[in-house]
Amino acid sequence: MANLNRRLDQIIPKIQQDKFIDGRGLGNEISFYVFDYEPAEELVVRDYVKHIKKEFNYEGSNRKIIEFDLYKMMLDIAKERKVFDRIFDMEERQGKQALFKAMTTFAKPDIFLQKIQEQINKYNIVFITGVGKVYPFVRSHNILNNLQEILDKTPVIIFFPGKYDGHSLQLFGKFKDDNYYRAFRLVD
Repeated sequence: MANLNRRLDQIIPKIQQDKFIDGRGLGNEISFYVFDYEPAEELVVRDYVKHIKKEFNYEGSNRKIIEFDLYKMMLDIAKERKVFDRIFDMEERQGKQALFKAMTTFAKPDIFLQKIQEQINKYNIVFITGVGKVYPFVRSHNILNNLQEILDKTPVIIFFPGKYDGHSLQLFGKFKDDNYYRAFRLVD
């Protein structure tokens, strides 16, 4: 826990740096960062994300953070598509495989990206959360790979319950996602 707190305390100073917001120092790469952590520390990280947003989202701040919780987004999409009320019944009657298939028909990266693009206008930093809660319906590497098309100049921090070694994402320290080489570890 002490190590997590030390790492969390480094996030705000990083965001305050001009090179963070300008994307400098990354060899002209996109400004995508991963803050990985032990899944058991999820609630501490969630609280700290709220703290970070309060630190920057005030009138006159030159840093405006928007958080996209993938799980909440998925539920909103299900409600918009009028399938939310049928989810539990479907799982009970048809089983988990049928539910998974039904959910993945509308939980596609392009739908999430469209929602992000619609809401990003006055913000200059994006937080992606809810990665563990939305698994296996939405995979973080799919979001990251597609997000670069719409947010190539906006810094993105994905809060990832698992391990990121700079080359691959390992959700919960167990499930290896496809390789993702374009993100940097936010804090070592």
